[in-house]
Amino acid sequence: MTNLKINIDKLEGFVTRESVYAFEQQLALHQGALLNKTGKGNDFLGWIGLPDEIDDKMLASIEQDAREIREKADIYVVIGIGGSYLGARAVIEALQHNFSALLSSKERKSPLVVYAGNNISEDYLSDLIDILDKHDYALTVISKSGTTTEPAIAFRVLRRHLEKKYGQAEARKRIIAITDKAKGALKGLADAEGYKTYVVPDDVGGRYSVLTPVGLLPVAVAGFDIRSFVEGARAMKQLVTTAKTIEENPAFKYAAARNALYGSGKPVEIMVNYQPSLIYITEWWKQLYGESEGKQNRGIFPAGVSFTTDLHSMGQYIQEGLRIIFETVLTIEKPKRELTVPSENEDADGLNFVAGRRIHEVNRQAELGTLLAHVDGQVPNIVISLPEVNEYNLGQLLYFYEFACALSGYVLDVNPFDQPGVEAYKKNMFALLGKPGFEKQTEELRKRLE
Repeated sequence: MTNLKINIDKLEGFVTRESVYAFEQQLALHQGALLNKTGKGNDFLGWIGLPDEIDDKMLASIEQDAREIREKADIYVVIGIGGSYLGARAVIEALQHNFSALLSSKERKSPLVVYAGNNISEDYLSDLIDILDKHDYALTVISKSGTTTEPAIAFRVLRRHLEKKYGQAEARKRIIAITDKAKGALKGLADAEGYKTYVVPDDVGGRYSVLTPVGLLPVAVAGFDIRSFVEGARAMKQLVTTAKTIEENPAFKYAAARNALYGSGKPVEIMVNYQPSLIYITEWWKQLYGESEGKQNRGIFPAGVSFTTDLHSMGQYIQEGLRIIFETVLTIEKPKRELTVPSENEDADGLNFVAGRRIHEVNRQAELGTLLAHVDGQVPNIVISLPEVNEYNLGQLLYFYEFACALSGYVLDVNPFDQPGVEAYKKNMFALLGKPGFEKQTEELRKRLE
């Protein structure tokens, strides 16, 4: 059963129903191209079948490794960048206590998950080492090649720290590598050192990898139910790969709505959430759509806001700035906790009119009021709703986003599974650092910087 719902009623007056539903036949063809592997980037479609292909043996192995890490580590470091960490972080932060870092290890019952290799900040790594000096920890390094600069630097530094702290033999037991099955620098090192390894499938790109060990192992270490997560993805896969109408298929509806808006002069999509725990769902979504669609001088620009916080910063621009924006609101019907607004005798702040009401109800009315205000301000809204945040529903949500992204990329006539533009900064960085083989570029770039 799928719990995700999508509502496009608030597009009325911006695009016609006919313009949205005009995509239906095209989307059915793109659905077939994805399933039959006949479209662009068809050598990177392994993610489509993952919910059905993840076997019990792999899940049991991940769960066992997660238990062992929880027994010996207070902190668990995930080293990776982009899709190698964002999916796991999105799920973990959505499910965990909002102040998990301030809970004791006994209260958490699982290690505190922290992240490295997603930047090249000397201060960040130095501060992390300060903390790791004082706590037992284990780490997972995630990289197909093992040569991506950010995680490779972090792994060099933390591997040396781990070996110095525990000795080489124990350090080897505290490192798990998720990498290519047969080649690459990290695979070679893992084999030489005897690290436990999991495979990033050749036909799964990083931003589509949350249902591989890349996402599943960190989520399991954090203490969450990866079987329920996979089941949710499986339910969504069954729906979006078989339903052939916009009315029945939420991925069709989302892809059609956003492309109709794009065609009407709305090139910026803002993903909106009303729960701070969902911020990294937005960050994962931004990478998925930005890296998949932003090619050949086309594509919808993905941005994100967290309301009501950002209503006091970005809200002004959204309400009255350039009319190039549409919003997609991710709404949660039921919170995890219950808390009501207390009554005050003097009512100095004038809030007794909401006394006794749940804070979620106040938040919900803020959400509805904002939706109406923004629509009145010429910002169309798509609404995606889930009944509550749990592993099953997150599995549905992330698979829905993935499949809709692939469809949307095909509508734009780009390859949603490559990222050629990502290499430009790397080449310049290597040249400026004096990497062998880049001598000509080094000279040219340094002249430009003079």
